[in-house]
Parts: sequence; C-alpha cells; structure tokens
Amino acid sequence: MDPPDSDATGSVLSSPSVSSSGVFSQKREDIHNNETTTRHVKIPSVVTFRGPESCDMVQGESNSNYSETQSTHTAEQSIERNGKKGSCYRCLEGNRFTEKEICIVCNAKYCCKCVLRAMGSMPEGRKCVTCIGKKINESRRASLGKCSRLLKQLLNELEVKQAMSSEKTSKANQLPPQLVLINGEPLNQYKLHVLQTCQNPPKKLKPGRYWYDKVSGFWGKEGHGPCQIITAQLNVGGRIKDKASNGNAKVLVNDREITRKELWMLQFAGVNCEGKPSFWLSADGYYQEEGQKNEKGPIWKKTRIKLFCALLSLPVPPNVVNPAGEDVSQRTLEQQVLLKLLLVGYQKSGTSTIYKQAKILYNVPFSEDERQNIKLKIQCNLYGYLAILLEGRERFEEVLLENRKLQFADGPGSSGGASQIDGKTKYSLSPRLKAFSEWLVQVMVSGNLEVIFPAATREYAPFIQELWNDAAFQATYNRRHELQMLPRIATYFLERAVEISRTDYEPSDMDILYAEGTQSSNGLSSMEFSFPTRERESFIDGTNLLDCIPVALGKAASGWECLKMSTWSYFASP
Repeated sequence: MDPPDSDATGSVLSSPSVSSSGVFSQKREDIHNNETTTRHVKIPSVVTFRGPESCDMVQGESNSNYSETQSTHTAEQSIERNGKKGSCYRCLEGNRFTEKEICIVCNAKYCCKCVLRAMGSMPEGRKCVTCIGKKINESRRASLGKCSRLLKQLLNELEVKQAMSSEKTSKANQLPPQLVLINGEPLNQYKLHVLQTCQNPPKKLKPGRYWYDKVSGFWGKEGHGPCQIITAQLNVGGRIKDKASNGNAKVLVNDREITRKELWMLQFAGVNCEGKPSFWLSADGYYQEEGQKNEKGPIWKKTRIKLFCALLSLPVPPNVVNPAGEDVSQRTLEQQVLLKLLLVGYQKSGTSTIYKQAKILYNVPFSEDERQNIKLKIQCNLYGYLAILLEGRERFEEVLLENRKLQFADGPGSSGGASQIDGKTKYSLSPRLKAFSEWLVQVMVSGNLEVIFPAATREYAPFIQELWNDAAFQATYNRRHELQMLPRIATYFLERAVEISRTDYEPSDMDILYAEGTQSSNGLSSMEFSFPTRERESFIDGTNLLDCIPVALGKAASGWECLKMSTWSYFASP
C-alpha cells in the first residue's frame, strides 16, 4: 500500500491517540476512522507510536503476577466496542457471519483486514499486541496451536507453523500450576513440569481438581471414575482420599473406594471381591489383598480384560509401563561418562559465541523454538541499531546547522539575517521518516525497545525499506564508525536491514553466530555433543594452550576443575 503524503503523516504521527496503521492508509478519512476504532480500556488495541510512558504501562501489565484468586477460566479483559454486534473490534465492519480471528486473551475479534495489524508478528500466538505477555483465557486453551482457516489464507505455511508453535510453547501461555489441584494439593511450577514431561502424562490437562493413585497410576477428575492410567510413582499431589472418585462399591484399591465399573472389571478378571476387601494394585497389574503375602496377576495380561475395559469406558495401561525413576534402557558405562564444560564470562566476552559455534561445528541442530527466538532477537537488535544511527543523524544535523550559523555570523552583512538560514541539510529526513525516527529514538532511550519489537515488526517493516533508500540515512550510515554506541557487528545486519525486517526472514548459521544477546543472561544453556577420539586427545594434550588451575569452589561446584583461558573460563568435570 502506498504511503500517504508527508504533510498528512506528520500530523498523524504527532497524535498519540492515532494508531500507527494510519500511516499506511491512503486517505485522511481512513485516519479519522481509526480514531474511533475499538480499544482495550486505556490501551489501544493496535500498534501505535507510543511514548515511553505508555510503553512502561504495557510492560507493567505484561509482567503482572497471575492472581491465585482467579477462577478456573481467566477473567476476560474489559473491552469497549462501539460497533454493532458481531462486527470487527477494530474497523467496526462486518457481522456475526464474517470470518474473524479471536484474541486468546481478551476475546477481541478481528476481520481478515485487521488481524495482522492488531496482532503483529504473533510472537506468542493469536494475541493483540497489547495482550502480549499476559495469561490466556482458559476457555481458549483447547484451541492453542490449532490454526484457523482465516490465518491459513493470510499467512504462508512457514509463518502459520511458527505462530502456532509460539502459541503452544510461549511461557505466558502455559497452564498456571496453582490452578491444577491433585488430591487436594495445588501444584507448583516444578511439579507441573514433572507431570507434563513424564512418559505417560495426562492428556489435555486443564485447570481443575484431580485425583491420582501414585501406586497404580490411575488418574481422574475429582468425583469421577478413572479416565487414564499415567506414569506411576510421580511425586505430585497429596495423599489420595477414599472418596476421591465418589465410588460406592465398598472395595478399596490403594486406599480409594472404587466405582461399580471398576468392581465389574475386577470380578471379570477373577478377583474375589466378596465382603469389603482392600487391595494393593501395582502399575504392572499385580495385586494382593491387604494383610496377605501372596501376589496375583497381572490382570492386564489378558486381551479380554482390555476389551471389557473398552466396553465399560475404563482406561487400560499403555503398552510400556515405566514408573518414574526407572530407566528401562540402561545405558552403557561408556555412554554415562560425560565431559562437562561450563563457560563463564562477562557480557559480550564470547561465551555464547563458543556455545553456538559448538552446536554448528558438531552438528547439534538448533530447535525450531531456538531459531524462532534468535530470529526475534535479531529483528529487535536491528531496530536498536537503527535507533543509534538515527540518534547520530540528529547530532550530525545539529552540528552542521550550528556551523552554518557561525559562518553566516562571521560573514559581512550578517546582522538580522540569521533567520534566513536554510534549515535543510544532507541529514534532513522527510516529515514521515522524521516522525518515525523521533519515536524510535525515544523508545530506545526509555529502554522499551523489546516491549514493542519484534511484535510490531510487520507493522513497521515498510519504514525500513524507505529509510534505507533515503539519502539522509545513507549519509549517516557512511559515518557510522563515529558512533561509539554502535557495535562493530551492526554493519553485518544493517547491510541486510530490508531482508531481516521481513516476516518470512530465516536466520542463517552465520546470522546466528553474529547475533547479540541470543543467550539468557539469568540462566544456563546446555548441550551435548561428541567428537572423534583424535580431536579429544589433541584437546587434552594441548597443555601449551591451556593453563590448568585447580581451585576450591566449595560444595556448590564440587567435582569441577577450572581451565582458565584468556577472557573466559572453562569449568571441566574430571
């Protein structure tokens, strides 16, 4: 879409209440209509040229803690819509039969014309830009990662795959652990991780109250019969209650009174259930009556038992029963011996580069999520480099104008004519680009660059190409070596700024190596790789390259040795 006239753009960008999508409109009437679009309360629902104050507000809301007093379904964000029922929340057009995409946080609905502008590059899936970082509406959890027909029409296959992957794996979209109660005890983040990553995890886990038989692995909703058999012996939840499944068969199995269907299954398997017996049932199907020593079973060995369970809608154990902590496929001693290297260094000392080089050199591929995160970081860094250049452009322009004034003042007949000095220089931008430049510099100075980018990359990508082709920007770029804040590696990415700003950009291995800030500064990244024996021997024997310094690191790092080398260190396990 063609950009508007520069005069109209200047007035639009100067108004904080008008969305940035108006910059790409062709008529002033469109800009006027955007002022009446539906907005989240106190926050625009589309990307705008916001000041640092509004960015702080968005960041504060994004980092707000999830309240434990919320109900199972996350409370919806308050939405204002002036249009008729069923219309788009942004352009106020359409009806209830118009195909729309729904925000998984606030339930705002957008038509095919507005969804990409309202949701940007979807770093956390189908969320409004202002909803990024917030918990999803739990009623939408079942639809996570399931692409709609509308998105398939608007995006290519790769973009759809990335958006759906981000929607499922984003930290903000994960199930809040405190909303899952097992045997009356709420989970924490660690126990939820244990539950979801076990060999046979619960299927379609949602917020709610569940009971779990740790001995046999039976699992179900509180007050209902078993619906699945998961991995046994997981250290999650409290002690199971006898009425957990609301059974009335007067038969206890692992301290739980079973249901009538379970009683019929035991009787069909030949288990004597007369009186009020109490049994212990293990994960492999062996059982014994409480107080007795003779073990019988397994009850799952016979095919007719599984068919009978299917008839009664009762779960059966998976083909492989692997209680937590048991490793069925025992590794050999040679496989268990690993050499551990811990890279420690100051910021920008090169430790992350060595980590990335090792992955590429020893053919340890980056996962899809890692590549997506690196891509977003590269795009965010690009806007930071541009902001530094644009800040330098302002300084170059001011110095040039000051020199002109001094030359005019020293010349003959200069009295009273200072106002006649032409304010345009080779560093002067058009009103449209100047407004974008001032906004981007202000966002960088306020420290909110990562709040807006790369979520809004799709919205501002047209500015990058226009800015790169501008003579004033090129004049500044030619003096980039005078800007001390601009990293040397920035030239590599700035030369391909137009390509990197596109939504279909895929980082190459060289891009990943050169990218800054791709590793977390408050955590550890790990990897495993192997190399030929010759390389390993030459590495160990190369004492002329490494000075081995034994150090006492205390209990926290017992069993590690320090190999100090130039500006960073290795910590190697013997």
